Amino acid sequence: MNVKPLADRVMVKLEKNEAKTAGGIIIPDTAQEKTQTGLVVAIGDDQEVIKVKVGQKVMYDKYAGTQVKIDGVEHLILKMSDIIAVIE
Repeated sequence: MNVKPLADRVMVKLEKNEAKTAGGIIIPDTAQEKTQTGLVVAIGDDQEVIKVKVGQKVMYDKYAGTQVKIDGVEHLILKMSDIIAVIE
């Protein structure tokens, strides 16, 4: 399935959390905090507002966006204002 965000929206592929601590303790999915970083996979058509590019790793607000599952992979559709940093 091909999804293209509209206007000032950005689609981000969520990153997986480490399931094991440095000491080797396995953390179940229910106890893990949601990640707040992801990889930009698509952007809307409002080029004046959108300041990120496809392929950049970004950090976003904790409770922002709408989660969607595309071909079995979790994605998040965010407004550009919900993206707080580019990770280099």
